[in-house]
Amino acid sequence: MHAAATATSATQADMAGAGEPVVSVRGLVNRFGEQVVHDGLDLDVMRGEILGVVGGSGTGKSVLMRSILGLRQPNDGRIEVLGIDARSDDEDDRRLIERSTGVLFQDGALFSSLTVGENVQVPLKEHHPDLADSLRYELALLKVKLAGLPADALDKLPSQLSGGMRKRAGVARALALDPPLLFLDEPTAGLDPIGAAAFDHLIRTLQQALGLTVFLITHDLDTLYAICDRVAVLADRRVIACAPLAEVEQLDHPWVREYFHGPRARAARQARDRNDSGDGDADAGPGAEPTSEASH
Repeated sequence: MHAAATATSATQADMAGAGEPVVSVRGLVNRFGEQVVHDGLDLDVMRGEILGVVGGSGTGKSVLMRSILGLRQPNDGRIEVLGIDARSDDEDDRRLIERSTGVLFQDGALFSSLTVGENVQVPLKEHHPDLADSLRYELALLKVKLAGLPADALDKLPSQLSGGMRKRAGVARALALDPPLLFLDEPTAGLDPIGAAAFDHLIRTLQQALGLTVFLITHDLDTLYAICDRVAVLADRRVIACAPLAEVEQLDHPWVREYFHGPRARAARQARDRNDSGDGDADAGPGAEPTSEASH
């Protein structure tokens, strides 16, 4: 279990829950042939929160994210992102959503033949083709540093980076257009405990500094307890709960009982409580040595 980054206070969670939804999903249906993954799923993502999305294998966490982003066309339902119909065929609507959302796929999903700097510049070239090359370079350097990478990472290929550094490079690319919404798919998967804790702290720091709203798919209990304001639980083809962890833990559901009341959950809660009381290890800051974040 990695040490938790500074946990979110109950007050912060209440503030996030009381805000306005920046993503609204109603009656979502996703099918793959005869298999129904979502059936009448509802979800709100509130402005300024980090929402953790959890669920067992096959519950459609990534399918939900791809539906919100317009990468998959659902079978039914309504999705709004920043008040825009995410299922709209209007090109201007689609491009506005694309510019307003940054995505970190698993392991970074970087273009292997491009350097880190070139990867970060891809969204800039697509959405701001008139920018001078020198300005795109400076913006890419800024985002790389913001993600906690050294400046010399800009000219390296993804294959020359550790797993943790590739994920940070993916964050830099996701932030290239200064989007208000950040989507993360299993961001700490494959990282060692120290690297995972540092990455958690990076996400919380960026969220607070940039005012981001974060949709975070994870199976990592330490991440949930360390940085998430609310947690959405996918089960039975829908969201069965979306609330602060203290409320989710009380839900009488077989998967929730198994997931949130086992030894790993108890250890994650204890790590969070130690950090809250100031007795735990110091947080790993965003500038922590990224080369320590080797993948397993």
